[in-house]
Amino acid sequence: MSLPTSVDHYLVAGNPVAHSQSPFIHAMFAQATGEALRYGRLLCPIDSDGGFARLVRAFAASRGGAVGEFDAATPGPFSGPACGCNITVPFKFEAFQLAARHTERAALAQAANVLSFEPAARGGWLADNTDGAGLVRDIEHNAATPLAGQRVLLIGAGGAAAGALGPLIAARPAALVLCNRTADKARALAARHLDWSAAHGVALSIEPLNNPGVCFDVVINASATSLQASAPPVPAGVLRAGALALDMMYGAAARPYLAWAESHGARGRDGLGMLVEQAAEAFFVWRGMRPDTAPVLAALQQRLADLAVARTP
Repeated sequence: MSLPTSVDHYLVAGNPVAHSQSPFIHAMFAQATGEALRYGRLLCPIDSDGGFARLVRAFAASRGGAVGEFDAATPGPFSGPACGCNITVPFKFEAFQLAARHTERAALAQAANVLSFEPAARGGWLADNTDGAGLVRDIEHNAATPLAGQRVLLIGAGGAAAGALGPLIAARPAALVLCNRTADKARALAARHLDWSAAHGVALSIEPLNNPGVCFDVVINASATSLQASAPPVPAGVLRAGALALDMMYGAAARPYLAWAESHGARGRDGLGMLVEQAAEAFFVWRGMRPDTAPVLAALQQRLADLAVARTP
């Protein structure tokens, strides 16, 4: 598809961000839907001086991708407005604070992975959180595992878990247990969702990491252990035979968790499907259309497999 000289600009902001597959995903979405856009990356400093906010605001005020790196596959310069961005670790809580308006799912999470740069005349920036919608879609559609009536364990209480909890509850599992290294964070996250869980008839509880319960149907790792190459923080007894064990990370970072799960009779799944599905939901928020995810997920799986082969000595 040949791009016009004026296109809308988006990017993913985070630290680290060089590894992000979001530019590849959104380029495929744009090609499939005929939408004119460019999508790049923005590395933001981890500091206490507001560096993340400054860079995101600078991007929002730019034209032609003046802030951020854009894929060489779509060389510039192209003029056009910055229309929004995705947010990845560790800035999802900060991103929520930048917006004047928030969707219900972002308000529940108090974290955002999507910003839409709406003008003040329309109410100002909108923060959304598509992580949980992407996770549920991947579990129920791609992994063919209905969540209704199941027992679910969610490990972690950071930005990833915050975005996932509301949509997981909305899928109406019989019980949802939340565990985290810092119990106060887990309690605060659960407290925001008590009315939501009651409205959906879901038993929501908090348990310690070393004893969260046994024989769950679905075990989701939203903690930072995969980023740190650490062992799963829960005992193997959480897994019933044949359980779905999903790590929100993908690639090499997820392999230790998947190996642990599969060695104990569970079905391991990484976060690649969730990544594609949450991106499709963000694309819908920005562009008003929902792209087909199946060919994008297949292409991304092949792309990562080819990259892994290329890196093998």
